Amino acid sequence: MNDRATSAGPPYAVVVPTLGRPSLGGVLRALEKAGEPRPRRIVLVDDRRRPHGPLPVGIPASLRALVEVVRGGAAGPAAARNAGWRAAPEPWIAFLDDDVVPGPFWTADLAADLARAGPNVGGVQGRIDVPLPPGRRATDWERTTAGLATARWITADMAYRRAALEAVGGFDERFPRAFREDADLALRVEAAGWTLITGRRRTSHPVRPVSRWVSVRTQAGNADDVLMSRIHGRDWWARAGAPRGRLPLHLAITAAGAAGALCALGGRRRAAAVCAGLWLAGTAEFAVARIRPGPRTREEITTMAASSAVIPPMATAHWLAGLTRHRNVPPSVAGAGYGERRVTSGVRA
Repeated sequence: MNDRATSAGPPYAVVVPTLGRPSLGGVLRALEKAGEPRPRRIVLVDDRRRPHGPLPVGIPASLRALVEVVRGGAAGPAAARNAGWRAAPEPWIAFLDDDVVPGPFWTADLAADLARAGPNVGGVQGRIDVPLPPGRRATDWERTTAGLATARWITADMAYRRAALEAVGGFDERFPRAFREDADLALRVEAAGWTLITGRRRTSHPVRPVSRWVSVRTQAGNADDVLMSRIHGRDWWARAGAPRGRLPLHLAITAAGAAGALCALGGRRRAAAVCAGLWLAGTAEFAVARIRPGPRTREEITTMAASSAVIPPMATAHWLAGLTRHRNVPPSVAGAGYGERRVTSGVRA
């Protein structure tokens, strides 16, 4: 007999922070279809900034008795998840994003994952699938989303032992975006002596529609990378399995552009021309690197060309802001108790 037939697993709760997106209904419908063993409770954290009325979501009839709504403080997903897991006394907390689709056997596979977890296992990650459009190359944003399939310890589908969350105080609420807060928690849980493993359950993460400037907005994460370096040291990328990105090149391109402008203002035409050439070459290389693997449609090429000129200075600005904002952050001391000093509780609805 297989694991789905033999193991109910330990009790667990599902926590879903949400901004009230329509995709939340898809999460709940997928959990209903997945069947037994049901979670003990499903905690929806309403993290809307100005909620007017209840969450706009239809809760399947078979799950209504399990669903609880907790108010978040609109302080970001880290704070919302803290509010959620603290409202659930179960020994395991399974975090899901509000735009994923748990697989058809998700509940049984999660139960089997948790049943197999030894006493030293603090967290079990689900396997993420990102469906991409067939018949054409993926766009820049689709490729970015597809990276979730190989990311480590992401809370799109991540179950943590409650004892591990309590040991480190949960998520660090200084991470205001859905970026790096999951890697930070994983590193602190490991530093506290727990092991993290990958389970067998599967969850789909569709590519959601976004504006053409989404890649510019995501540069705000460079400030969070500064915080990660302050807390975990300069080698945290390797330990978290996170790609380094192009920040050094962005800094160089921005410096060349700024130097060219200053030289032009100072009447140094030859130096200004050299710097402008370096800026143009760097920007062009960046744009081509993003265009080449994509569908190369007119819209995609236009978007890549325009955003590639804006991304380096935006990345630089956010990085500098992070250096200023987090200049006095002390390094983490082996994880235990660290997060407890840095997080705040949510408000029960």
